[in-house]
Amino acid sequence: MAGFVYVDNSNVFIEGQRVAAVKNGLAFNMDDAFSRQVFDHSYRLDFGKLYRFVANNGCKVKRAMLFGSRPPQNDSLWAAAKSDGFELVIEDRSASNREKKIDTGIVAAMYKDAFTQADKASDTFILVAGDGDYVPAVVGLVEMEFTVDVVFWQHASQELQRVCSHFIPMNPHFANLSR
Repeated sequence: MAGFVYVDNSNVFIEGQRVAAVKNGLAFNMDDAFSRQVFDHSYRLDFGKLYRFVANNGCKVKRAMLFGSRPPQNDSLWAAAKSDGFELVIEDRSASNREKKIDTGIVAAMYKDAFTQADKASDTFILVAGDGDYVPAVVGLVEMEFTVDVVFWQHASQELQRVCSHFIPMNPHFANLSR
């Protein structure tokens, strides 16, 4: 049994800042955090702990990929993620400073691995993202009889939670996943 892990860095990090805002009393609840755009900017996700968390079900991690926008040169996060076992996929932002190619890059990598490396009978795809844009990709992989687990904060897209094989909320493990 092996796992293929795909992490949308911005998605998990930004939404983690919202969860932290609620936990630290900066917002009353997630609805309040969304409506007032409240974030706890001190929150940091520990990628080594995330890696161990997604591999905690006893599966060997065959591939772990972290996708995100090009960080500032003095940012040590990506080096830490790489040393924790993640393959880095870094994309430049658009001219209007928007994140581009991340969701499609994850979907392309998932499908490439499905057709070239994964074994339907024993391998699991683990998506660490909560965006509803991933629904068609997850549905397709599940229809091809792959197991697709979504690991994310509890406020992940309800549709994404419904279509995946298993939804694993990160909220109960918040302290264990933080730096």
